Formats: sequence, C-alpha cells, structure tokens
Amino acid sequence: MIDRLVMATNNANKLREVREILYPLGIEVVSQQEAGVNVEPEENGVTFAENAIIKAQAVYNEVKVPVIADDSGLCVDALDGRPSVYSARYAPKGQECDKLLDEMKNVPDGLRGAYFECCIAFIDGENTDFMTGRCYGTISHNARGENGFGYDPVFERDGKTLAEMTSEEKNKISHRSEALKKLYEYLENRKGE
Repeated sequence: MIDRLVMATNNANKLREVREILYPLGIEVVSQQEAGVNVEPEENGVTFAENAIIKAQAVYNEVKVPVIADDSGLCVDALDGRPSVYSARYAPKGQECDKLLDEMKNVPDGLRGAYFECCIAFIDGENTDFMTGRCYGTISHNARGENGFGYDPVFERDGKTLAEMTSEEKNKISHRSEALKKLYEYLENRKGE
C-alpha cells in the first residue's frame, strides 16, 4: 500500500496542488528536498513523458520509494506543435507571451488552435506508469488577465484567457488537474495492494 510519495520537484505551487488533490487518499506527499534529495537531471527528452520519467527516475534512484514527477508545456498547431517540451526555454522568463504573439501575428483565427499538456510519471521500482491531461483552446491576439503565469494570458478557452479565470475555474479545466485526477484514480485503485 502506498502511504507516502516523493514528488520530484521543489515547486511549492505544484506540491500544494498535488497535496490537496491526494489528501483524501491519506497519502503524504513530500518534495524531493524534504526527502533529502538534491538532483537536477537534464531534461533532454523529446516528449513530456520522457522528461517526466527522467526526473522521477533520478529521484527514485536516491530514495527507493514511490516517486511522481511531471512535465508540461504548450503546443501550438500553427507552430507545428512548438514550443512543446521547450516551453520554459522558448523565450527569456517573462517574455514568452510576447514572443508567441509575435510568431502568431499573421495567423488567422481559425488556425490558432493550441493545447497545454501535462504528463505525470509514477515509478515505484516495480511499476512505471503515466497519466496525461490536456486543455484545448486557442491563442488570443493579445495578452489579457492578471491571474496565472507563463502562457496563461494568451491561452483562451470559452472566451476567456486562463489569466482571466479564477484559480477555481482554471483548476476545473487545466491539463495538470486532469492528469492529477487520473493519478488520484490510479493510486486509489492501488490502495488494496
């Protein structure tokens, strides 16, 4: 039975979100730092799943207890799926939206489709599994909204950018929340083992 998970991150927001979602299962979730692990593996995979398992495996090698890790990013149809796994490195921090809007300036409305993807990798020494979530929308013509981070001000769904949504609205549809719901079901099904 799984009663403790190490998350291969030191990101407090991600950790809080995972703890909140898994709380009803009675599973303690700790960061890699709280588990005494200080590794930063090179994320050189070409898919979100590859990067997630690189992080999970590196931490698992240190702790030998169940580990989860995630990787996520934005995929834009008109840019052949870019920036994808390079979302965090696509532009200097804080300039991501400006660069994306510049690249998309001549793309008409009907061709501005995009999605956020999150892949969570789970590893426990015997099993390696993946849970993926996606949030579909379009790239707006300008940045709007004060909430969120990264590409949220230019990613539109149902007439609002993610940065115009409340946290509660965003969490109902987000790629990460969809992947976390799948993780919850996966762990709930394993409770009897």
